[in-house]
Amino acid sequence: MTIQAKIAKWRNVGLFCAQRASDYAELFSIELAETKSRMLHEVVALVALAIGALFTLSFISIAIIVTAAKTAYFVHVAWGVAGAWLLVTLAAVFVMRSQRPTEPFQTLRTEVNRDLQAIKEASN
Repeated sequence: MTIQAKIAKWRNVGLFCAQRASDYAELFSIELAETKSRMLHEVVALVALAIGALFTLSFISIAIIVTAAKTAYFVHVAWGVAGAWLLVTLAAVFVMRSQRPTEPFQTLRTEVNRDLQAIKEASN
């Protein structure tokens, strides 16, 4: 391959990359706004769920302990409620660790990889 052919090939690659740069910027801004919106909705929903669940379970726990207050099993019930809370906490930890994390900018990453593959194929 002559030097002129190599220069022409790399010029074409440069033009291709320059043309795609504006597309990448636009795609990045779209995905950034989408990711921000999705994360905001998820965080608000999770906070509301957590607060509601904690208040509900707290009042249920208090009601169970108060119900057992005048029985011989009062201490056992109190420790049982504490153990149940521990199990709920451990279950939540395992559920959170087993979830697949979200992948922001997946579309942008896919497009960049496709373009890199096209550049590799064109340069061979």
